[in-house]
Amino acid sequence: MKYLVLAVCLLAAPAAHAENGTDPDWPCVQRKQPHLSLGQMWSGPEPDEAARELARKPEIAALADRLEQRRLPLADAEAEIADFVKGADNEELTALMVAIFDRVEPHRAALIAGIARYGHKQVDLAQRIEDHRGKMEEMQKAEAPDFDAIDAEEERLDWDMRIFQDRQQALTYVCETPVILEQRVFALARAVQAGLK
Repeated sequence: MKYLVLAVCLLAAPAAHAENGTDPDWPCVQRKQPHLSLGQMWSGPEPDEAARELARKPEIAALADRLEQRRLPLADAEAEIADFVKGADNEELTALMVAIFDRVEPHRAALIAGIARYGHKQVDLAQRIEDHRGKMEEMQKAEAPDFDAIDAEEERLDWDMRIFQDRQQALTYVCETPVILEQRVFALARAVQAGLK
């Protein structure tokens, strides 16, 4: 019976994601959005080439390096932005936002790609579990069942199920990470925008 319940759960997850119009192997509840654009986060001036060049300036680059670190509390990041704002013009503020975004976006995109690979592995493992279950059913229907072989197959099934369930539990954290990055960039953008003249 537990195998039937597992099979239903395994089949339901991809179907739910397919209904949302996302990758059917995408393991997260959140919609898959492989890339963000600066315009989604920033309503300040459109960055031009001068702002992009300014974003590479050591002072701005170093500040962006600190601000994008999640271990830096948001309140501390906002305080650093407020200090920077005092002596910065709009172009420098735009450059800071470009520098922050250029650091976070590739990291987030790599996370999304990693989660997609994780999802594919879960789908493959689900298929392997289903194959174990089917093989066990065939073995049990044999005229002279080999109970040692059935027990060995059941051990493999139990092991794969344990791995699958452990990975499913880890998914909550894994899937939240890109969202946390988006929220941080948005909060930093809001703090930088507040300083625009």
